[in-house]
Amino acid sequence: MTSIAHKDHCSRRNASLAITGVRVKTERCFTLTPLVVARVTASLLLVVFAPVVLGHHSITGTFDATQLVEIEGTITRVLWRNPHIRLTVRTDDQGQETDWNVESGAVSRLSRWGVENGTLKVGDSIRLAGFPSKRREHEMYGQNVLLPDGREILMDHRASARWNEETIGGQRMSAGARNSTLGLFRVWTGDGQSYDADFESLPLTASAQAARDAFNVVEDNPLYGCLPKGMPTIMQQPFPIEFLDRGDEIHLRIEEYDLVRIIHMSGAPSPTEPPSILGDSTGRWDGETLVVTTTNIGWDYSFGQLGIPQTEDAELVERFSVTDDGSRLDYEITVIDPATYTQPVTLSKPYLWVPGLEIQPYECTVG
Repeated sequence: MTSIAHKDHCSRRNASLAITGVRVKTERCFTLTPLVVARVTASLLLVVFAPVVLGHHSITGTFDATQLVEIEGTITRVLWRNPHIRLTVRTDDQGQETDWNVESGAVSRLSRWGVENGTLKVGDSIRLAGFPSKRREHEMYGQNVLLPDGREILMDHRASARWNEETIGGQRMSAGARNSTLGLFRVWTGDGQSYDADFESLPLTASAQAARDAFNVVEDNPLYGCLPKGMPTIMQQPFPIEFLDRGDEIHLRIEEYDLVRIIHMSGAPSPTEPPSILGDSTGRWDGETLVVTTTNIGWDYSFGQLGIPQTEDAELVERFSVTDDGSRLDYEITVIDPATYTQPVTLSKPYLWVPGLEIQPYECTVG
């Protein structure tokens, strides 16, 4: 088995990520244990050998979303890959050339908005507006792009029209299509919906609050390059999910990072050793609602990139309920982790049904 060592972050406990015969050894504060319940596409294997950089991160933590800067220039490089597309745009101010590094939305979202690979081409002269970086000069997170033909692209769901009334992209769904006969087993999209919670007022213990206060979203980013997220963080991903009935197992496909969660329906499995980042999940039916309990989780963080710790004693209880008209999947998750929360924390959000929607290969690439 091939082994690659990474020692870029401090050591908390040694762990490894098994991906179809390739084992990546990690020594870092943000432990990644064997991904025995996740399947990663062969294309992701190529990424493992790429230089490791911060390929996925908090947008508001890395960029200043309170400001919008605007540049005009020529595209000299396009990387059309998840988790964020990347452009290099060369500006010319009275003979002084400057290269701007621009990242923006995910291919998984842009392609569904009708913004395809080739819409932005090397050599195009564009106008671009975006959030400036908090870390480096001449770096931004692109929101609006004005193409040479006059079309304006909204590259992010936060963007609004800047130069034209008619734009491409940026759409958010408000309702799903109705079908009461399909049940749970189909593709659902969260379309970037957030939990109905104020993350600033979670009932943290003193130790968890101290860990959160010390967390630096840029320097301590747990979403390292293209390494997948663990539970419960992965359930915040904005892309489609799909439930597949496999008899004694239900497979929950997650588009982001090409992951599969395996839910055991005939009793609890033997604990995975060492714990996987997705944990061990056991399911049962409560009427028409799928209830999933997950324990033995080898992921050090609770929700998002907030620095809230998660301990090895954490227990997650999820409920997936299809509405009567079949247009919406109501999702609820309760976290029980006494070392982190003074009481159980329950959050919820909807998924919507869109006929014809399919899971796409994520094929994460850093660079």
